[in-house]
Amino acid sequence: MHKSGFVNIIGNPNVGKSTLMNELVGERISIITAKSQTTRHRILGIVSGEDFQIVYSDTPGIIKPAYKLQEKMMEFVGNSFEDADVFLYVTDVVESPDKNMEYVEKLSKVKVPVLCLINKIDLSNTEEIEELQKFWKQNLPNAEIYAISALQKFNTTGIFDRILELLPEGEAWYPKDQLTDKTERFIVSEIVREKILMYYQKEIPYACEVVVEEFKEETKIIRIKVAIIVERQTQKGIIIGHKGAALKKTATEARLDMEQFFNKKVFVEFFVKVKKDWRNSENNLQDFGYL
Repeated sequence: MHKSGFVNIIGNPNVGKSTLMNELVGERISIITAKSQTTRHRILGIVSGEDFQIVYSDTPGIIKPAYKLQEKMMEFVGNSFEDADVFLYVTDVVESPDKNMEYVEKLSKVKVPVLCLINKIDLSNTEEIEELQKFWKQNLPNAEIYAISALQKFNTTGIFDRILELLPEGEAWYPKDQLTDKTERFIVSEIVREKILMYYQKEIPYACEVVVEEFKEETKIIRIKVAIIVERQTQKGIIIGHKGAALKKTATEARLDMEQFFNKKVFVEFFVKVKKDWRNSENNLQDFGYL
């Protein structure tokens, strides 16, 4: 008997969805930062065994859209309701539990199993966790409630085992050696975007898109050309920094991560380009893979 299915992860920003998926997959598929809206796309992480295949789907955090890019991000969340075999609703001990309750109400009506995961319990105490468990039992009566810490790897093995039990029978959706549905170019762009989120403040990371214009793999080296897209000339200056110092730091850190991921030497060139108001441009969003 072979089991397979889609396990879709949803929740509000910064609750640890990407950390959880990386832990469950056993590889660093989704980028992780302390900033909200780190995840922009729906990203699959694939775990295969001899008699199973779990296709995890990491989605952007639930927000009220302020521009077209965010509308597209919320469409990725909406689409996750259409193909789930199991839902993981991730909340945590920090956020207000009644945030974006319209999605919780929607989850309460789905016909597939729902696991409600209260994350970051290492930041709380038994009394608070018990209160949250009561809240979620009332608001998601069809869900199984689990207290976990994705970062500390607490109870994540139990979640993996429960997902395996809940998966339907079926053939594998992807080759057994495949880790994600995303291309190498996408992985590179996400590594760069992670560094931008880490090293730049305020609006700058949210005004940036990363496009891999060239990816050439040779025997001993990978040669990559990366364009960082911003909305205004002033943002371009901030990305580059005084005498290029800021961009150099970003490039160096990104290259080291790329070499670790691909297990090969990487040579990468960076360019910064201005595309005015790209977050509200249908054409630009289509070019960047959001449509």
